[in-house]
Amino acid sequence: MQELKWYVMYTRSRAEKKVADMLVEEGVEVYLPMVEELRQWSDRKKKVQKALFNGYVFVKTHRNNLWNCLKIPGAVKFVHFSGEHAIIRDEDVETIQRVVATGVSIETDGSEIAPGEKVKVIGGSLEDMVGECVEKGNKDYFLIRIPGIYQNLLVSIPRKFLQVIVTPETV
Repeated sequence: MQELKWYVMYTRSRAEKKVADMLVEEGVEVYLPMVEELRQWSDRKKKVQKALFNGYVFVKTHRNNLWNCLKIPGAVKFVHFSGEHAIIRDEDVETIQRVVATGVSIETDGSEIAPGEKVKVIGGSLEDMVGECVEKGNKDYFLIRIPGIYQNLLVSIPRKFLQVIVTPETV
């Protein structure tokens, strides 16, 4: 029997939550990272929940069950790269879950960011996480790469909470 893997499903615009809920009703394990965002209208401000990765739902299933998952209204396709299904490692899902659970401000970024200095978070709710420090628009970010979907999580963390990791090549 094939092992369960996290596949990346692409959904219709703003249908992530409905698709995730219907998949759960079908008994499928789903992860939809949601973040809170402050939205401004002309007459008011309101906090709303939105998907961290627009149009993506992570589905943990067997490869031979993918077609059944696509029967859900709002499901479009499973993401492919170079002819292979995009698969997210368990460790990457756990990392996303940990970052989202902290409630820190997160941005996603699909651009190619050159590898930066390897750093470790030494304080706060993400303590002991390892990633890269990058500068974007005069602001420092802690970068966590999610290679399965070619996305990056950018978390704003003050430099005082980052410690450079010394590796043999940096000595």
